[in-house]
Amino acid sequence: MLTIIHGADFHLDSPFAGLSPQRSSQRRAEQRELLSALAELSRQRRADLVLLSGDLLDSHQTYRETAQALAQALGQIPCRVLIAPGNHDYYHANSLYAALDWPENVHIFTSGNLEAVAFPRLNCVVHGRAFQASREDASPLAGFSAPQDGRMHLMVLHGQVDGAGDYAPISKEEIAASGLNYLALGHVHQCSGVQREKNTFWAYPGCPEGRGFDETGEKGVLCLTLDERGCQGELVPLSRRRYEELAVDLTGWENPLEAVRAALPPDTDNDVYRITFTGERGESPLDLTALEGALAPRFYGLTLRDRTRVRREVWARREEDSLTGLFLRSMAARCQADPEDETLQLAVRFGLAALERGEDVAP
Repeated sequence: MLTIIHGADFHLDSPFAGLSPQRSSQRRAEQRELLSALAELSRQRRADLVLLSGDLLDSHQTYRETAQALAQALGQIPCRVLIAPGNHDYYHANSLYAALDWPENVHIFTSGNLEAVAFPRLNCVVHGRAFQASREDASPLAGFSAPQDGRMHLMVLHGQVDGAGDYAPISKEEIAASGLNYLALGHVHQCSGVQREKNTFWAYPGCPEGRGFDETGEKGVLCLTLDERGCQGELVPLSRRRYEELAVDLTGWENPLEAVRAALPPDTDNDVYRITFTGERGESPLDLTALEGALAPRFYGLTLRDRTRVRREVWARREEDSLTGLFLRSMAARCQADPEDETLQLAVRFGLAALERGEDVAP
């Protein structure tokens, strides 16, 4: 039986453009700490192999301390580490993979063609290849069939299953025909869990830590046990911070702040949240600035969005013989045509506020 740690898509030195410069720098430092966590996990689980399926780096513009941290952490892993460079960190003569002195336990696939590394003690072979450019439209699995020689055959790749396009598209039919015991993939940032096509198991571990609201929830690496009978895997969290989205329905709430507090889980200090206000409320626009000021201390990062709709009873006033009625009649058709357009909802609220103030002071 083999114990395998499968990771991918670390995207070290990401810009974290949505955060302040100080927070962005802190987040890049925290990304480097993921490497030490990976080494520690490999020791705890007594891993036989660590497979890293590309995009360890976000680009070729990498900080020196990041490169040093990467090499040092991988050297602390007490087993062989195999890396298949991806589309963000593709292999070329001047890449970090070619320039850096890597520890002896690290093998980097450098060819655009499939290569094989045998591990007699483990009775297995690991196949892999590297992206040679930022985009590649050919399937690396096309025509591949692992030899039936009594050994376990694994493969580490960066690519996209059932994805047409420029990121090494791989079909499920090719996975089924590959004869592999396990295909370790990178590129998709959500964990797929262990999947199966015929006798071949495969998975995306997802990224080990989210960088934006398209990468929400728990993140980590896969810890797998693999033998001739099958594959078992679990996602082991590595991330310090999570990106989360929360929708708060304000229908029936007079105080939006109380509605948020009622909806929040207890521990959010380390996380980055995007809170979207939904539901129906009165004609006054939300004071997002004041709400953010009150809520921000509970989060590492916070974004608020107003997606509420004006209450239905407000629209009843469009029958009035007044400027307010005329305004509501003119806006009703537009809002009905595009009820999700928050700009129109804000226009109604600000328009009503301006008209009501004007009517209050009119002689």
